[in-house]
Amino acid sequence: QFLLVESGGGLVQAGDSLRLSCANSGRIYGAFSKAWFRQAPGKDREFVAAINFEGSDTEYADSVKGRSTISRDNAKDTVSLKMDNLKPEDTAVYYCAAHPSLSQLVKGTVTYWGRGTQVTVSS
Repeated sequence: QFLLVESGGGLVQAGDSLRLSCANSGRIYGAFSKAWFRQAPGKDREFVAAINFEGSDTEYADSVKGRSTISRDNAKDTVSLKMDNLKPEDTAVYYCAAHPSLSQLVKGTVTYWGRGTQVTVSS
């Protein structure tokens, strides 16, 4: 089910920063961990970052660790991904995802998906 909607994608230059946002587009009941995945052309979808419902625990892929920050605002039902020092290899469609379990979400088990937002990083 697509109950999440992403925003904030676009065309940026290498070295720039970008903030992606994800909001609930429908009613999601319960405490869900949220995550970002991405899929580059010709490649499989891969995990990027995740955060638990309380916002106290985060996980990052090695490829973005140290230059990305995931955060959430439960009062607004939003989750954000701030990416700094963007590289051409970050070019992909970025998807928001949700699952009750952070550990399962990191492994790719997803209850809700968004439809994605395109991020293109030019060199």
